[in-house]
Amino acid sequence: MSKLDAERIPPELRHRVPPGQTLTQKWPVLHYSGIPMFMDMSKWQFRVFGEVDHPFSLSWDEFRSLPSVRRTSDFHCVTTWSRLDNRWEGVLFATLAERAKARPQARYAMLHSFDGYYTNVPLSWLMADDVLFAWSHDEKPLSEEHGGPLRLVVPKLYAWKSAKWVGGIEFMNENKRGFWEERGYHNRGEPFLEERYSYQETEETRE
Repeated sequence: MSKLDAERIPPELRHRVPPGQTLTQKWPVLHYSGIPMFMDMSKWQFRVFGEVDHPFSLSWDEFRSLPSVRRTSDFHCVTTWSRLDNRWEGVLFATLAERAKARPQARYAMLHSFDGYYTNVPLSWLMADDVLFAWSHDEKPLSEEHGGPLRLVVPKLYAWKSAKWVGGIEFMNENKRGFWEERGYHNRGEPFLEERYSYQETEETRE
């Protein structure tokens, strides 16, 4: 962050704000396409497939019946804003991975959304205890403009990895680039290292 931006952030919070970011209490709305409409939730299906021993699909009611958790985490957008202390409720990614019995060779996942968006994340990041599929934000149902009824939340990566309107997990043994990753964004997207663009990638982060 610039010297001026840093001066605007309370000293006790500066260690939580990545370089190049400014704080906001608002929640800006950003996505590449229109908002998909879910008029009939009885037809909503969440798919888990790929390198797993037990692929499965869940209806909305089945998904909501899974063990749920609450987590509080910070949220960093590559467009340079950060929002701290977001309160989420939903299902841990690890819960679905364990149910599907991800195979040992599965090292990556592609998250698929109902609007056609997709993004890739290594399983080593997704299995963390703060990564969840959230249906609630700050004690309210997740609004459609912010990814409702369900979005992924990966707090330690830039927010384009936290796919909105998510509808499936594809487990993979090789890393494939997602929508923005194919269009010049960084393959990993770690905010505190400012991994914004593909030209910044190393051999390690490209794999």
